[in-house]
Amino acid sequence: MATLLMRLQGPLQSWGTTSRFDERDTQLEPSKSGVLGLVCAALGRDRGEPLADLAALRMGVRIDREGLPMRDYQTATGVLLASGKPDLRRTVVSPRFYLADAAFLVGLEGEDEALLARIHAALRVPFWPLALGRKSFVSGLPVWLADGLSPLPLGQALAGYPRLTPARRGEEGQPLRCLLEDEREGAIRLDQPVAPFAERRFGPRFVKSGVLHAPDQTDA
Repeated sequence: MATLLMRLQGPLQSWGTTSRFDERDTQLEPSKSGVLGLVCAALGRDRGEPLADLAALRMGVRIDREGLPMRDYQTATGVLLASGKPDLRRTVVSPRFYLADAAFLVGLEGEDEALLARIHAALRVPFWPLALGRKSFVSGLPVWLADGLSPLPLGQALAGYPRLTPARRGEEGQPLRCLLEDEREGAIRLDQPVAPFAERRFGPRFVKSGVLHAPDQTDA
């Protein structure tokens, strides 16, 4: 069982899973639907194409630097009414939530090592531009990691990779929060794609929370 590691780090990120209508939320960590959307962009896979092979990958996230939750005030004009027609005279408030200055190490684990290798190569030279949850949120550093392909299982790969960022003052030596997808138990996240993205259908998955100690960059 191999693992592909990637770096999600940038000024702004947004990983919504429950956004409906005017309000756009974000979780505190990358969603699986968002990460697989980024992978599809790298591979050049269209929204109407199947992604069962990608959805079968097990995902884990190590939070190297917690993001600062922020709220952006936006307005929209021409929203659709119940009749299905836009009202061009009406303006509504549309709050957008995002994370500032976050850094995540994300792992995708699977038995198909050839698939992981194709994703790894695509992240280096992506077919479409990559974004951290929204098209306008570009990555501050490459998502691709030269040593991102690991023969280790998900948990060990996340624990063994050096920190992406140095610890903040006062947080030196503290463990990092992590989330690992689990088959049987944990908190439920409604971000498991069950159909092509064009159909916008997502099912539940279990995620277990924990902590781990990662080596500092200087220890690598």
